[in-house]
Amino acid sequence: MSAPAPDADPHRVADLARIVGEALAHTSADSGPEDVAEVRAITDAMVRLLIGTPLHSDGKLTIVSLAIEAGLRRNKLTHKHTGLKDLFYALVKARGPSPEPVSEAARARSRKQQEDLARIRTERDDLRSQAQLLARIVQVLEIENHRLKETNAALEQQLAARTSVPDLASRRQPRP
Repeated sequence: MSAPAPDADPHRVADLARIVGEALAHTSADSGPEDVAEVRAITDAMVRLLIGTPLHSDGKLTIVSLAIEAGLRRNKLTHKHTGLKDLFYALVKARGPSPEPVSEAARARSRKQQEDLARIRTERDDLRSQAQLLARIVQVLEIENHRLKETNAALEQQLAARTSVPDLASRRQPRP
């Protein structure tokens, strides 16, 4: 098997880490379920770090970050799983220059944007429910308006029917 080129795709390097990790987990199955779980945790952490999507660490390509990402103590890598430690260093070297770590300012900006997005989504949902409520109110008012128009038309018909009775108030002459 040849080593990846220095400018290798991070996903290809991560795939290589995953394959080697599965092979190691399979061969260490005789050691016990705890060892298998540790190997899987370490290789999963390697993959996440190598493709740049850490979940638990700062994302740096170091053994300390790998241990944190795997949820293990550092000495598990430096004393027990030295083959995985060496594999990680080799994959980091094969990967080429490491990307710049995300600055704290960028993380803070990202957190603020996430908070703003959550706030705006909440406002959108509130406005959507208010718009639905207003639509129901308009519908009720239209129904009431229609009923009032019908009542007004009926009253005008009754008034027209009573026009045969003379209106004495309109006949009076205003006093000088």
